[in-house]
Amino acid sequence: MKTQKIIISCGGTGGHIFPALEIAKSLQKKDSNLDILFVGASHRMEMQKVPKAGFPIKGLWIQVIYRKSIIKNILFPLKFIISLIQSFFILLKHKPVAVIGTGGFASFPILYTASWFRINTYIQEQNCYPGLANRRLAKHVKRIFVAHDGMKIFFPENKILNFGNPVRKSLKLSSISKKDSRDFFGLKENTFTILILGGSLGAPPINKLVQDLFFLPNLFSEPFQFIWQTGESHNENDFKNFSNCFKTKFIDRMDLAYHAADIVVSRAGAIAIAELCFLSKPSILIPSPHVTANHQTINANYLKKNTAAFLISEKEIKNQKPDSYFTNLIDFIESLIQDENKREEIGKNANQLFKYDAADEISSIVLADFNFNNYV
Repeated sequence: MKTQKIIISCGGTGGHIFPALEIAKSLQKKDSNLDILFVGASHRMEMQKVPKAGFPIKGLWIQVIYRKSIIKNILFPLKFIISLIQSFFILLKHKPVAVIGTGGFASFPILYTASWFRINTYIQEQNCYPGLANRRLAKHVKRIFVAHDGMKIFFPENKILNFGNPVRKSLKLSSISKKDSRDFFGLKENTFTILILGGSLGAPPINKLVQDLFFLPNLFSEPFQFIWQTGESHNENDFKNFSNCFKTKFIDRMDLAYHAADIVVSRAGAIAIAELCFLSKPSILIPSPHVTANHQTINANYLKKNTAAFLISEKEIKNQKPDSYFTNLIDFIESLIQDENKREEIGKNANQLFKYDAADEISSIVLADFNFNNYV
């Protein structure tokens, strides 16, 4: 049988990369002979994360559009044209039967060019408000996979399929004990554990919360410990070292980190929320206000409305003094430390909010569209 080739494009953040990897794994699970190539932006995190997951990747000379800086956009027209030319030659060489994009500026050139070759093209949109690349690609692609209702205001209704967001099924561990997962991070077995996540690129307001709130003496009545992903933007000299804290810029073993954690403090990106809900984790969400249409706040409010998370705004963090921090937040954390049943209830509420088989649903549709062994 002739090997079929599929190109998947993603980039910029883990929120685009991880769904793409899950779709790739599902495609290969359905047929191990599929040849999958990733395309991303040169010098961005996908150039490390994708090969680490076992897939080849080619980088395009492309950049994001900076909305608040004309100077940073001076080279954008040239980079965009070069990226289209690069995409042309990638498609000419590999002749894929399908090209899938999961968002990010790197996905536009390859999908746009593929549509001119009349190759089957697909986009997967994680958020309730689509990114610029996916909005521009909508009229050129064959199908649009979404994770929210009401997306016909952005996309042609006849192209939309709502399967939810792909989540990393490998994050759910059943064969490893809580003790072993906490041992991995050098933490105590029977101490309440909080996982702090600022996203793959880091979130200074969340780091400030850790510094100003969680490490104040005598603020909480019970002991606890941390696994703290500070992000790449974190300066190692900003904070002291703490004996009850495992601190790193990026956590490679997120499966163990989630398994070790009793609660999670996180941004409210679509993929972060999908994974928290999939794992039934109670969470404290701090949405980024610097995203299109404030969609992280919309995500967080959806969980809050369903008693599935605690929501705190970045503005609250910036405006409060450490010694008067968030009485409600402290009460919430105290209640979770002392009440395992409440933790389980909030986690259960979260788990019931979404679908979790998106990667398999998407791969089945893509394969069926070119009649590859009748996968659907």
